[in-house]
Amino acid sequence: MDVDSSPRQIMSMEDSLKENTEKDRMEEEDPFSKEMPHQDAMKVIKEGIEEAIGDDPLLCDLPTDVTPEEVSLQVALEYGQAMLVNVCREDGEVMPIVVLQGASVLDLKKAIARYISLKFNREGITKSVSWRFVWRRYWLSFGGHNLTQDNKLIKDYGIKNKDPVTFVKRLKGKGAGY
Repeated sequence: MDVDSSPRQIMSMEDSLKENTEKDRMEEEDPFSKEMPHQDAMKVIKEGIEEAIGDDPLLCDLPTDVTPEEVSLQVALEYGQAMLVNVCREDGEVMPIVVLQGASVLDLKKAIARYISLKFNREGITKSVSWRFVWRRYWLSFGGHNLTQDNKLIKDYGIKNKDPVTFVKRLKGKGAGY
């Protein structure tokens, strides 16, 4: 420091040193101020989400790698804005599919495809499903009636919350729709 420095300059330098020291102390206390690798940050976020979901009675049934869409559908289900449709496969597996109250048959089919896709991803299965093939070979059926019109609302078929819908093999032959 210069001998000729004025008291103002000295005070200014002291203030600057104090600010820098405070800034350093704040960075040490704040875990988010330091940079971390992307995977570490994702791990911290995932652990936080798991903790929040596990503690919430509304969301505790959801998987740990939940998507935002699954959360919003679960909340809508709790508020009565959505319904649960139990889709039964031929092998006996029951798939709990959540759709909004005003869903069409096409919306239900898309929800089934989304459910299977998420299930495969979570189980590490790399197999893909040709949904065009599935819907050409099978109907969805409720109460002995096939859900033949994609644009028709599922509630128009009489489907209510927690009702079972099954896959039924389409019959081959004239008028089978191919």
